[in-house]
Amino acid sequence: MKEENNNPTHGFDKLRAVRIEKLNKLIEEGTTPYPYRFEVSHKTDAVKERETELTSAETAISLAGRVMSLRGHGKTVFGHLEDAADRLQFYVRKDVVGEERFKIFKLIEVGDFMGIRGRLFRTKTDELTLKVDSFEVLSKALRPLPEKWHGLTDKEIRYRQRYVDLLMNREVRDVFYTRSRLVETIRRFLIERDYVEVETPILQPLYGGAAARPFITHHNMLDMPLYMRIADELYLKRLLVGGFERVFEFSKDFRNEGLDRSHNPEFTMLECYAAFLDYGDYMDMVEEMMRAVAGELTEDGVVSYAGNEIDFNKPWKRIRFYEAIQDKTGVDFRGLDEEAVRAEAKRLGVDVEEGTPISRVLDDVFSEKVELDLIQPTFVYDYPKELSPLAKDHRSEKGL
Repeated sequence: MKEENNNPTHGFDKLRAVRIEKLNKLIEEGTTPYPYRFEVSHKTDAVKERETELTSAETAISLAGRVMSLRGHGKTVFGHLEDAADRLQFYVRKDVVGEERFKIFKLIEVGDFMGIRGRLFRTKTDELTLKVDSFEVLSKALRPLPEKWHGLTDKEIRYRQRYVDLLMNREVRDVFYTRSRLVETIRRFLIERDYVEVETPILQPLYGGAAARPFITHHNMLDMPLYMRIADELYLKRLLVGGFERVFEFSKDFRNEGLDRSHNPEFTMLECYAAFLDYGDYMDMVEEMMRAVAGELTEDGVVSYAGNEIDFNKPWKRIRFYEAIQDKTGVDFRGLDEEAVRAEAKRLGVDVEEGTPISRVLDDVFSEKVELDLIQPTFVYDYPKELSPLAKDHRSEKGL
């Protein structure tokens, strides 16, 4: 018995057993715990925005969402229902819904989905509330919600069970909504400038467009290996050859490499290409695009991040790669041979492993000595050719 009590899953299993018992009772009472649909008249945010109108007209409204709290007081129950937009308090009375339905309602728990119908009023504590005339169980949850999710310190659990993190933390959901609006704004910006959105192959006989290790799969019918794309660059450039002048794609890319804060095995990347433009034109366009995005997603084009105010309204700073390093370190790496580059990097405290390509050494120097201080939006250009092998040679300076 002592061993059972020390089992961390014991309490969870007990709670789940209680929920399954209530599920069976719902079925016994003739209630369908997983119906097909429910007619929703309003979202909770719309209810709050139109409170005066809906209350004065005594409009009957219907809401659907997850029960996030319950407080019983004999023949009455208060609780909160949360949908994708917001949450709203509801109020159930036994003498309103009837004795039999109230008995059904007592089988509802926090975490269940429910549909409610009724009219709005303000409680004595001045909280906007829906007085329930009728309700329906929409989905009986068999797993209890975490009681103190905010107190969890194990971030890995939050990421592995992302759906629970989204459920319990609205601010996490807001990130996803913001991302959706961001993508929509960029898409609209490009289409308005005559870019055509396209799709290019994910499975490729030859991978390219970046320096990365691919995932490899096998096509059974053709009996040949295929590679999941690491970038969509080469196919987009083929479209330019084919007669398109401006193309873009939000592409899902895959790289079979390490995992850290800046590397994920699958990720979404935007690439766009245009004929007859150069990197100066593209710097202008990206600056304008990000200003449009910030204007859409914020009130003033300023974003707070990691204790800094990032202002997308101001003209972006533009710095050249080698000059930026020299400004920070006092070392002009241009013209140094490989051994001298490695020696200077080590002297600056940059960890350089034996055999590291010279381009990687320069990239590490830039990352450690320059990049950390680039707080406001900044363009870095005129890279060593080794770091951008698919880009054109510089107009006038060899090696860039």
